[in-house]
Amino acid sequence: HEVPVPDRVSTERNRPPVVSEEAPAFVREVTATMIRGAGDDLPVSALPADGTFPTHTAQWEKRNIALEIPVWDPPVCIQCNKCVLVCPHAAIRANVYESDSLGGAPSSFQSCEARGGEYKGLQFTIQVAPEDCTGCNLCVEVCPAKNKSDTSRKAINMEPQPPLRDKERENYRFFLGLPEFDRTKLKVDTVKGSQFLLPLFEYSGACAACGETPYVKLVSQLYGDRAVIANATGCSSIYGGNLPTTPWATNRDGRGPTWSNSLFEDNAEFGMGFRLAIDKQRAFAIELLQKMADRIGPDLAGAILQADESNEAGILVQRKCVAELKAKLEKIDTPESFNLHSVADSLLRRSVWIMGGDGWAYDIGYGGLDHVLASGANVNLLVLDTEVYSNTGGQMSKATPRGAVAKFASGGKPAGKKDLGLLAMSYRNVYVAQIAMGASDNQTVKAIVEAESYDGPSIVIAYSHCIAHGIDMRAGLSQQKVAVDSGHWLLYRYDPRRAQTGANPLQLDSRAPKLPIKTYLESENRFKILMKSQPEHAATLASEAQAEVTERWKAYERLAAPYSSNGKGDAKPGAVSEAATSAR
Repeated sequence: HEVPVPDRVSTERNRPPVVSEEAPAFVREVTATMIRGAGDDLPVSALPADGTFPTHTAQWEKRNIALEIPVWDPPVCIQCNKCVLVCPHAAIRANVYESDSLGGAPSSFQSCEARGGEYKGLQFTIQVAPEDCTGCNLCVEVCPAKNKSDTSRKAINMEPQPPLRDKERENYRFFLGLPEFDRTKLKVDTVKGSQFLLPLFEYSGACAACGETPYVKLVSQLYGDRAVIANATGCSSIYGGNLPTTPWATNRDGRGPTWSNSLFEDNAEFGMGFRLAIDKQRAFAIELLQKMADRIGPDLAGAILQADESNEAGILVQRKCVAELKAKLEKIDTPESFNLHSVADSLLRRSVWIMGGDGWAYDIGYGGLDHVLASGANVNLLVLDTEVYSNTGGQMSKATPRGAVAKFASGGKPAGKKDLGLLAMSYRNVYVAQIAMGASDNQTVKAIVEAESYDGPSIVIAYSHCIAHGIDMRAGLSQQKVAVDSGHWLLYRYDPRRAQTGANPLQLDSRAPKLPIKTYLESENRFKILMKSQPEHAATLASEAQAEVTERWKAYERLAAPYSSNGKGDAKPGAVSEAATSAR
């Protein structure tokens, strides 16, 4: 069949610009050139001389890769904000606001009356970013609200994207302009309250339905405006800072996380350096502030030195005091005032986070991680545990479970998984938590809040489903639940502060396994491959895995037993180190 080829271009349509004309000049001239694949044409002079790149640039990509996007159904919604929490790309947002803010809203913009006493009289909206959504379906999977007239539908449902794109683009633009709810009045240790906070990690290039990024995004919501982040090389460094854009963002005041990537082997030490530098700068600032108290004003100096920064309200007050201090210092021309002005921001509490995958934490960087935990320094470690070297091709790590097939374990890993949490607990002054958002989102939020509030080292180990597991990523949250229900993954929090009240520091947040480990193994291709190729060997490893699960549960149950009234019950304060062998 002959297809006639026209002799000229007849269409009146042109390709849209790579980025919006509203983007900053650097994004239009440099970033956009890289996005369209012409980065080699850029002169060296166009690139930042010091190697730093602006943040908040992933918002300009607008990849439009979703064939379907979620659509909110307000009458069915119970306003739990679970869909917002689990979104890997921050493409779903929630907000509560005064009704008069709806002036000038697009005709298709949706809102309803907010639920909850603290939100009485306000409007509530769930809004989707149509051009940033990846269509992963996790929001629909997690939604607990069903339409009573049609139980196949929920409060949020997937619909074709092209017909919705234009109107939802305008709705999202309007949504972003709505005033933010006062974060000092939010219950940030709850799923609902935390999800009214602005995410400062958005639209990353991670896989659709990524199991890691929801945890990273949650940290950015809770602490992003004062966070300093050391990121180990791995998936989290690729989607976190790969050219030409970065998902790390800033709020309306221009504040956002300070992020830097380090190597596998030294990321914990790298982050420890952040902590040491911040502490030294703070000590220097306090010394200068005390010397200049009379010139600055004893009341202001005292307020800064005695500030309570344990909550959002106290941090807001301290920010205002530091701003007032810097304004006064600009009017004083002395070497001391110059030096104090340069380190004044260190008087505000910083939140230091050391992030990376299991390849870093369990394996290549474990020596440094262990050193940092032993130091007693106030740092927070977030381990995004996919149980395999995901970014470099699926190699086995010390987090890979028994029986899993991976590179360097083609016959199934013969040994069990390293118990990183138990090793950390043996120090007894480290906050340790093991979490899985798909199994308990409430425990996830509480653990991260508790970890950051602990004045000492903390480590949070987060189960992260991954495409390397060989699962349907749309069911990633359900798979996390199966991991917990089978006993493969335990949920717990070990808080040394509890020991000060005579309570056991270890609290088990998951119940005894109610599914055989075989149910979990048969649901992932990384185990099923061996079941098909070497069924007898696979059966042997599965049997060993079941024995391991049973022994581990019993050990943790014993460690978490309540102390007796005299503090000398079966689970003594030193029982963690004593039971380390049996827990293996």
